[in-house]
Amino acid sequence: MNHVIHNSIVNFIWGIADDVLRDVYQRGKYRDAILPMTVIRRLDALLEPTKEKMLGMKKHLDGAGIANQHAALCQASGEAFYNISPFTLRDLKNRAKQQQLKADFEAYLDGFSPNVQEILEKFKFRNQIPTLIEADILGHLIEKFLDSRINLSPKSVKDVDGNELLPALDNHSMGTIFEELIRRFNEENNEEAGEHFTPRDVVKLMADLIFLPVADDIESGTYLVYDGACGTGGMLTVAEERLAELATSHGKDVSIHLFGQEVQPETYAISKADLLLKGEGAEAENMKYGSTLSSDAFPSQEFDFMLSNPPYGKSWKTDLERLGGKGDIKEPRFVTQHAGDPEYKMITRSSDGQLMFLVNKLSKMKHTTRLGSRIAEVHNGSSLFTGDAGQGESNIRRWIIENDWLEAIIALPENMFYNTGIATYIWVLTNRKSEERRGKVQLIDATEWSVSLRRNLGKKNCAFSEEQIRSICDLVVNPVETENSKIFPNKAFGYWKVTVDRPLRLAVDLSLIRLERFERACAKTKDEPLANLARRVAETLGSGPHLDFNVFMNTCDTDADEHGVKLTAKRKKLLQSELCDTSEDAVPVLKKVHKKATLDPIHGLFEAEVGGKPCVVEYESDTAMRDSEQVPLLEDGGIEVFFRREVLPYAPDAWIDESKTQIGYEISFTRHFYLPTPMRTLDEIKADIYALEQETEGLLEQIVGEAE
Repeated sequence: MNHVIHNSIVNFIWGIADDVLRDVYQRGKYRDAILPMTVIRRLDALLEPTKEKMLGMKKHLDGAGIANQHAALCQASGEAFYNISPFTLRDLKNRAKQQQLKADFEAYLDGFSPNVQEILEKFKFRNQIPTLIEADILGHLIEKFLDSRINLSPKSVKDVDGNELLPALDNHSMGTIFEELIRRFNEENNEEAGEHFTPRDVVKLMADLIFLPVADDIESGTYLVYDGACGTGGMLTVAEERLAELATSHGKDVSIHLFGQEVQPETYAISKADLLLKGEGAEAENMKYGSTLSSDAFPSQEFDFMLSNPPYGKSWKTDLERLGGKGDIKEPRFVTQHAGDPEYKMITRSSDGQLMFLVNKLSKMKHTTRLGSRIAEVHNGSSLFTGDAGQGESNIRRWIIENDWLEAIIALPENMFYNTGIATYIWVLTNRKSEERRGKVQLIDATEWSVSLRRNLGKKNCAFSEEQIRSICDLVVNPVETENSKIFPNKAFGYWKVTVDRPLRLAVDLSLIRLERFERACAKTKDEPLANLARRVAETLGSGPHLDFNVFMNTCDTDADEHGVKLTAKRKKLLQSELCDTSEDAVPVLKKVHKKATLDPIHGLFEAEVGGKPCVVEYESDTAMRDSEQVPLLEDGGIEVFFRREVLPYAPDAWIDESKTQIGYEISFTRHFYLPTPMRTLDEIKADIYALEQETEGLLEQIVGEAE
């Protein structure tokens, strides 16, 4: 839509709010009346031309005693909805008496078909009528929306000769206007918008990314398109138009059905209203209200094409609790079988659920069709790297990449969206990769590809041109390596998270001060036998410090046997915590002596002398010195070669706790596309210094001259 027309409509509607609602509503509450009235006017504008015909049909059906009237009334109205009241908004604007206006306006609202009633219910618009009547502004509000200077209909306004006076307002343009109004309302109330409405240029790019790579393979038939965070529905309708256009250009006849779910009642109402306005009543019924994550409206449905811009950086804690809590979720969308784990969990932290929307889509892929499913979804940067190996976010990336579903990720310019200026990315996925793409992922850096807008729309100050959209899509359709496009094997994004342990080394202090402190600790637990044991051991070994904790414990064991003291784990822990300190010079603390084991220092099996004999032993690990290393899955020689090269030269007593090794995945655009700024030459630096010196001398002469 022309930005001038867009801004003029937004400003006009905003002006209605300022003119009519001021002093009656707080500015942040303008939306409660303005948004539903905007939708009602769109509905009303379409029903006006066929009002008499529809009323005639209603009278005929009633006279014939026909109960099921919906289809006939829709046919008479020429739309997927109708209004059986005797009124249009124009009939109501001149009502002089407020009470009569109230009764007639309520009758007008009640006259809408059931599919519109749900829209009004989600707006909770009837709750506003008493306020509007009491303030005597309802008639004024209706009159403003009937102003001939704006057109809120998806049909253009023409004069008697057929010349266009006002252009039509299509679905996505109306969604853009709604989002801009919502943004302004929330700014007035110091609130955040919550969702980031997707601009038309980004939606067009997303649609092309899922359709163009398979455009030659689209056959005549039925295709299902889904958006699990559909907002005002604009993304679905743009996708529908693009798929229909491509099918026609390839001589194919396709039937396209749209499915969406939205949790915000206002935006859900708008999405349903727009489909009704387009005459797509059946499609409107496929728009469902509720949370996609905790109340999936399409649990057994699979889709050919899916695209979304889910909320990011937004808590999904309520959904998590409804699903049973992080530890008890059994939802098969989010707990599956993978990598030998029968309960492989893909549950992100509760503060950000954006990747959960992607997992939801992947659970709805078609696996038995020739085209399978294609997905495009917008994410912020955290989806690329948040979450350590074994955590939900990393598990999701691992599941996706190891199933070879990730086709490409495109980095977008900043400030591409109306309500956020942060870095964003489009993920493109499919379960039917082409032969040349199998086992590979393409990263495209499009951060510098945009054109500036003449005027900002919220935080959006740039957009993709048609040529730039084509350039990005060409790289996806024909994947090649360029300065902005790089292709990697799947394993390039994976790593082993290896836990590196060091031996616990304890020095034993049996000095009088430490013994007294130990006795006080024993007194608290009324353990006099243990206090006496420590005294006797100190007499045997001396005050220390003793650098071999193993000798100390052997002496304690001997004394305990002789005096009938049972050295429980609790008592051993007290001896260690109160009488010992870590020391680099101490002998490693023994954990276990193996009678039959092969020497393997890298995995914690060391050679040591025990009782005068060489043995294979394990050492206790010092948790304070525990560290981890990320070893790339593509490391030549694997973990052991990496460990010998990167760890042992600096910590020769270190070993790997193999039981804790986990696989993780992360994707770093910075690492792959970073171009270091070349250092300046010495001559350039010297020239800058000389220039600064000359400038300083000039200032000095000026100051001195003025002083004289």
